[in-house]
Amino acid sequence: MSLARELLTATQQLRERLQGLRFGPPVSHVYNPLEYARTPHEAYVNRFGNSRKRVLLMGMNPGPWGMAQTGVPFGEISAVRDWMGITAPVGKPNPEHPKRPIVGFACEKSEVSGRRLWGLFSETYPKAEDFFAEHYVVNYCPLVWMEESSRNRTPDKLPVAEMEPVYAACDAYVGEHLRLLEPEYVIGVGAFAEGCLTRIAGAMKMDPVIGKILHPSPASPAANRNWAGTAAKQLRAIGVWK
Repeated sequence: MSLARELLTATQQLRERLQGLRFGPPVSHVYNPLEYARTPHEAYVNRFGNSRKRVLLMGMNPGPWGMAQTGVPFGEISAVRDWMGITAPVGKPNPEHPKRPIVGFACEKSEVSGRRLWGLFSETYPKAEDFFAEHYVVNYCPLVWMEESSRNRTPDKLPVAEMEPVYAACDAYVGEHLRLLEPEYVIGVGAFAEGCLTRIAGAMKMDPVIGKILHPSPASPAANRNWAGTAAKQLRAIGVWK
């Protein structure tokens, strides 16, 4: 079985483990783009996840105008469509929040975090294949939680009891990425992701170099001051880039 096929098997197992989980107020809607955006996600894995990687980068969970629309981690539309060369039909979550419609590649809003992340990588590697020859990007958790107002709730803001089965499923999913891709470096995009990687690698008795880069979210004041320069400097300090 190919590496990509094994990753997709792990993805299917994650989907199955997350189906049917319930979350109380103030959460009103939960999206899983691995379900309704399965086609472009599988295209991403098949195209770029079929070889071992020197570097695995991991984010937390999807943004509303990125992976929530495209099924690709940090999946800002133009980066996925124009740099990665991926376009595919995207379905609808059920139920869909009226203020957070899923329109797939027709989405006209830009995911700032994804634009910054993939912008740095595409500037450094004009051909996506050159970046993915050694790097791969995954999200820890595929779920998007929203309140009735449409405000996002991140995993760290949800009750521990509700998140226990989510963490168990996502740890297993990421663990399969570590086992299959055998990265030398695992980099958390933000402190939450770094903590998850540290926990998972420790449980698996694996010892890659673990580090983090600043999360590119515009909610972070530091990220709004030359995020690309800061992240590139951090990657060089860790040893990922020369």
